[in-house]
Amino acid sequence: MDIFNGFNSAIQRRSHPELTLRNVLTRRAPAFCQNIAIAGSNPQAGRAQSSDENSASLSSFISTLVPVLLVFIVLVTLFLLLRRKFKRNYEPRTFLGSLRQQERSTSLPGSFLGWFGTFSKLPDSYVLNHQSLDAFLLLRYLKIASAICLVGCIMTWPILFPINATGGGGQKELDLLTFGNVVDKNRYYAHVFVAWLYFGFIFYLVARESIYFINLRQAYQLCPLYANRMSSRTVLFTSVPKAYLDEGLLRRMFGKHAKHIWIANDCKEIEDLVDERDKVAMKLETAETKLIKMANANRLKSMKKGGQNDAPMGDGNEAHGESGSVAARWLDTKKRPTHRLKPLIGKKVDTINWSRSELQRLIPEVDAAQARHRAGNGTFIPAVFVEFFSQSEAQSAFQSVTHHHALHMSPKFIGINPEEVIWKNLKLNWASRVIRGILTTAIVALLVIFWSIPVGFVGILSNIQSLIELAPFLSFLNSIPSTIFGIIQGLLPAVLLAVLMALLPIFLRILAKIAGAPSLGAVELKVQNYYFAFQVIQVFLVTTLTSAASASVTQIICEPAQAPTLLAKNIPKASNFYISYFVLQGLTICATRLLSIAGLIIFRLLHKFLDKTPRKMYNRWSTLGALGWGTVFPVFTNLTVIAITYSIIAPLVLGFASIGLYLIYIAHRYNLLFVLDTKMDTKGRCYPRALQQTTTGAYLAIVCLIGLFGIQAAPGPIILMVIFLVFIALFHIQLNAALEPLLQYLPKSLEAEEESLLTLENGATAPNQHTSHSDKGLHGANNSSSIDSPRKDLGPAPHKKPNMITKFLRPDLYTDYHTLRRLVPSGFAEIVYDPVVERDAYYHPSIASPTPLLWVPRDQMGVSRQECMHTGKVIPMTDEGAGFDEKGKLTWDYENARPPIWEPKVYY
Repeated sequence: MDIFNGFNSAIQRRSHPELTLRNVLTRRAPAFCQNIAIAGSNPQAGRAQSSDENSASLSSFISTLVPVLLVFIVLVTLFLLLRRKFKRNYEPRTFLGSLRQQERSTSLPGSFLGWFGTFSKLPDSYVLNHQSLDAFLLLRYLKIASAICLVGCIMTWPILFPINATGGGGQKELDLLTFGNVVDKNRYYAHVFVAWLYFGFIFYLVARESIYFINLRQAYQLCPLYANRMSSRTVLFTSVPKAYLDEGLLRRMFGKHAKHIWIANDCKEIEDLVDERDKVAMKLETAETKLIKMANANRLKSMKKGGQNDAPMGDGNEAHGESGSVAARWLDTKKRPTHRLKPLIGKKVDTINWSRSELQRLIPEVDAAQARHRAGNGTFIPAVFVEFFSQSEAQSAFQSVTHHHALHMSPKFIGINPEEVIWKNLKLNWASRVIRGILTTAIVALLVIFWSIPVGFVGILSNIQSLIELAPFLSFLNSIPSTIFGIIQGLLPAVLLAVLMALLPIFLRILAKIAGAPSLGAVELKVQNYYFAFQVIQVFLVTTLTSAASASVTQIICEPAQAPTLLAKNIPKASNFYISYFVLQGLTICATRLLSIAGLIIFRLLHKFLDKTPRKMYNRWSTLGALGWGTVFPVFTNLTVIAITYSIIAPLVLGFASIGLYLIYIAHRYNLLFVLDTKMDTKGRCYPRALQQTTTGAYLAIVCLIGLFGIQAAPGPIILMVIFLVFIALFHIQLNAALEPLLQYLPKSLEAEEESLLTLENGATAPNQHTSHSDKGLHGANNSSSIDSPRKDLGPAPHKKPNMITKFLRPDLYTDYHTLRRLVPSGFAEIVYDPVVERDAYYHPSIASPTPLLWVPRDQMGVSRQECMHTGKVIPMTDEGAGFDEKGKLTWDYENARPPIWEPKVYY
């Protein structure tokens, strides 16, 4: 009855208090017991009978697999057909002019299937060299996750399948292969020792991959491509006391090592001015483009009526005439672009003339405000950016205790790109950060509880047969054809769960920003924690528990003494839902990520109907999609956790998980190589966090096994699993304590090693021909020898080529710093900064924002030429690189893809 009370209590929290499970079952328990008895004696009783006697696991699986597989084939076929026609959507990284040559991927053959050979030959390190560390490590995690499941199959299937299948529990179909089919308690020792072997392998792999990440991170961040960047030499101090918001005092604190100091300003006023200026400028650009398009359309109409272009054409001198005089030859003055100063009731004004007059007022105001802030006359907020002359000096400041009071000038951040800073969060002092952190954590906890209601309902749907037993008024579902019934029970819950969880990421990112994260990268790391908690609790635990409980509750009521046995049998059965879930996720994620049909349609529709200016056309053409690391990693981490948790209880899950994760890896590999870009940089920190979260699966599996052994009263297996749990927890704690500093900081010992490698790359013959630390330190701001000098290959790794087993067992030797340093990009880009860019790098964007250059299409009548001349007296405007075709359609030079408004990417 304790089990009944606990489950009843859980249901009370998920439903209306007057409709508790106890109230319902108290009235209907005799009928339930009678129905079960009848079903047990009558083979014609249909699907309402006990799930032990009529398992639908195989039919549900097939009903899920067949339609999903057909959809997969259709979508992949569409992808193979469309990728040849819409290169911008399926291979933009191979040709886009907005990307540097070094960032572009190699082109793929245009044949239907011939491209796959070229694609498969590209190593994953190609992503590291052409995109980002985060992208490379996402691919590595997917491979590692798939390998964990594959090795699990090798370890568990040969032993546990025969033991489970011959367990004598009377299970059928897929349930025959689960832990719930084992009756003999002595057989549980096999599960114990296989669990020791498999979970030990998982923790060793996590340790190995952590070492790999540490060495790769050190190699990446110490190489010239990264070390010479401003962000690697700049430290952000938050919660700075008011007394320390003084450049002179800060320079005395950091001494001669500080190169630039930016004290953050409250820029609300200037930000509003800049936003207004840019808004009016874009309104003017749109109006000018509309004027030119209407004039050109009238010219084409005139040509059609007269059979030739007999309308008067302006000469070069007419551009100097009265403003709008050339356009007036083709367009009635009343049809010029206009707008109301207030919606509906405002005065109607000529948009071009009004915008010019507004910009004449706004531009000088913005320039004056920017000058005041650069001179240090603004209101300071408690955040300071300090750029050092070398990466080594920046690391020393980052690793040291900065202030003598707790929580002051802390937390500190290094490597933040100024384009990723969340400026409004720099205003927060230490007290605000603490309070916001507590509040957002509480909100996330409440969301977990709230989301249990709909997710629990989805879990019950996954075992609808038992739901019919619980609520006989649903017996009409028995008349549904078995195929449809299998789809409802197998496919529908998985689809509903995926849709439900898609609503979370936006809100979680808002919470992370409210918590005070100072950069987009920090937001992603917080979201990764939040979203992983949701995935594990909602997608996994709630669904598993509700599915298992709904499968056994009526039988427990009729036979309370059999409660332990019934739970032990039905908890493993919940794995049937996740077999369908892995099929759905693996096939649909792979196919939909490759096809991206929604992105293709939206791109084409928006390009056709909304892109009315050359700027909008260029921005849509040149802007690539990107992944949000904080929501991508947890989804696949949770899939791995589910597979690990069920690895001993229902080993069949591992096979489908391995295939599904590998298909997801293939899709993301293609997209990261040829389609997507990186918008935010966490410096790969999502990867070790995902590895740590993966161990959740092992802990859950151990606890679940202890519980199942306890239900079956098997003391020997319980003691062995408790001993293993204590051992693995202590190992994990010690591992994290040893590796944590290396995950956060760069060691001093590698500076000399990096200088030696630079000596080899630069072709020097003597080991002492490198910049000494007394000059600028490792990768000083003026150290450009790695760029200007002729580069040489570092050659092979400094050890013999190992076999697969040796390489796996000795990551400290065969994936060490010297080996992985050869993977990172060399000579990728010249890290040199314009003096203005360097001066304004860590100012608020509104302080450094220049007056925008307007871009309009060129026409044959001279309208654009005259408009550029008159508007140019107020704000720069050009008509180069855009025009009209013979049908009057707006065009631009997309082949060159570097129009007047293009700006080279700054590698901060």
